[in-house]
Amino acid sequence: MIEKTSLNSENTERIVEPEYTAEDTDFEYSLRPKRLGEFIGQEKLKENLKIFIEAAKARGENLDHVLLYGPPGLGKTSLASIIANEMGVNIKSTSGPAIEKPGDLAALLTNLQDGDVLFIDEIHRLSRQVEEILYPAMEDYFLDIIIGKGPAAQSIKIDLKRFTLIGATTRAGQLTGPLRDRFGVIMRLELYTEEQLCDIITRSSVILAIPTMQAGAREIACRSRGTPRIANRLLKRARDFAEVLGDGKITQDLAKIALDKLEIDSLGLDSLDKRLLSMIIKGYGGGPVGLDTLASALGEESVTLEDVCEPFLMQLGFIARTPRGRTATALAYQHLGIEQMGQQQL
Repeated sequence: MIEKTSLNSENTERIVEPEYTAEDTDFEYSLRPKRLGEFIGQEKLKENLKIFIEAAKARGENLDHVLLYGPPGLGKTSLASIIANEMGVNIKSTSGPAIEKPGDLAALLTNLQDGDVLFIDEIHRLSRQVEEILYPAMEDYFLDIIIGKGPAAQSIKIDLKRFTLIGATTRAGQLTGPLRDRFGVIMRLELYTEEQLCDIITRSSVILAIPTMQAGAREIACRSRGTPRIANRLLKRARDFAEVLGDGKITQDLAKIALDKLEIDSLGLDSLDKRLLSMIIKGYGGGPVGLDTLASALGEESVTLEDVCEPFLMQLGFIARTPRGRTATALAYQHLGIEQMGQQQL
């Protein structure tokens, strides 16, 4: 059954949204690599991680605590599962917002077996109270929990099995110093190249049984914003167009038709990205203009523009942040085909 998407509703999730969405639930797990050798891209990270894993196994020890950080959709969750598989241990997964009380963390930690992996996504969102309970657990493998209040309060020490904590975050700068310092391995995931994304799309098309030509995979790759999650999502949507408008095979022409219909241009910009750039250029003379002003003019939340649109546009060099607000660069004018006035040149 072919899934349908609403292309024009302003309230629907963006197809180029790098965060995990409900649409990803039914296929992302099946596409996740199980071993380090199956993981495409992040070559330097993989080389170092392989050495750390082999050294820990040779010593008969558990792996040091690992912090994975970088933009969403690059494979932090997949790497956590791969580490557990390579170490031959079980993995328990949760997220920072889900651990509301110290008791929640205690329940997770006391159920771990020797060498197991505890994966905490969005670890920067742990509450301070929970985080402080985590410190002795990471360092000395025990929990120190206070039960009761006032004079009747008692401290209970619970010994833990040795475990590996893997934390993932898109905002490493929001981690407190004491928490960050307790990770022995800190690794950053980088955006993927077009060639790497093409390989990922080819692999996914085989797993999902979607006939895809090399040129079709490359067309999708160049519009995927350097993010495998977006690439896999666009592959599924291109399949819909290929089945309805063609013979089911994703060629370059059909991929181009599909992505043009989805209003995703050659660099991966969607309608919201282009509306943002156009508003800065046409509405405010190229800037500077404040984020809240832009959000009101576009009818969007300021956090959406700051967290979703701006990072990619800044990476492309299309906008710049100044103390007075956002400005559009000469590259943005060129991409939108708008002539830049002499006094607005940067």
